Amino acid sequence: MIELINTSLTKYPLMTAFATVGFIIWVSYLLAKLTNNRVHGSAIAIVIGLILAYVGGITTGGKKGISDVALFSGFALMGGSMLRDFAIVSTAFGARLDELKKAGLAGAVALVVSATLATMIGAAAAYAFGYTDPVDMATIGGGTVTFIVGPVTGAALGASSEVIALSVAAGVVKSIAVMILTPFLAKPAGLTTPAAAAVYGGLMGTTSGVAAGLAATDPKLVPYGALTATFYTGFGCLVVPSIGYMVLLALFG
Repeated sequence: MIELINTSLTKYPLMTAFATVGFIIWVSYLLAKLTNNRVHGSAIAIVIGLILAYVGGITTGGKKGISDVALFSGFALMGGSMLRDFAIVSTAFGARLDELKKAGLAGAVALVVSATLATMIGAAAAYAFGYTDPVDMATIGGGTVTFIVGPVTGAALGASSEVIALSVAAGVVKSIAVMILTPFLAKPAGLTTPAAAAVYGGLMGTTSGVAAGLAATDPKLVPYGALTATFYTGFGCLVVPSIGYMVLLALFG
């Protein structure tokens, strides 16, 4: 029986990946209840995923985390860019444009200022730790914008895999921090309306972090924060490898 189950799971790796993620999400939301949902289930699930990726990489000596284990090879597709981009775009559905218009200029300014500051902070941290090449600084700065902007910047500029990995790590840390802190800071910050959520999405930028944080605050706010956060990611992918890199090259090249 065990051999039959193992053969079935290995034969359909993508289905195994979906079933595994479903189980992790179920466990994560049970754990979230222990914190009275102050720590959102998504944040716990991401931490569990990172642990499994680390264990998979250490166990197999591979470079693709848990997907290097034959039983979980379906994660290579499930965690790929196609499903990732679909998930990002889908979070914005359900937003009402008339509510988004209320964010207006404030949302646009928040997006530009936040992306600029995030790049500067990431580049400064990279420089402080010895990554003084403008390509490395731009890549790690992009990762501080979001963990998608970092790899896009690194691929465009020809950064090393080590630096790209650091940029992803910076973005993941930011995402988890936003997930955890949003429910605690929502009321003091006045994060109670769709317009405020839209500005917040443009300010924080991390789609996964904003969506999970707002879900723990008020699920109705999720589409508004997610939409501007998605724009933030696209904006960063356009600006950081071009303008951001040229500025860093002029200063440190």
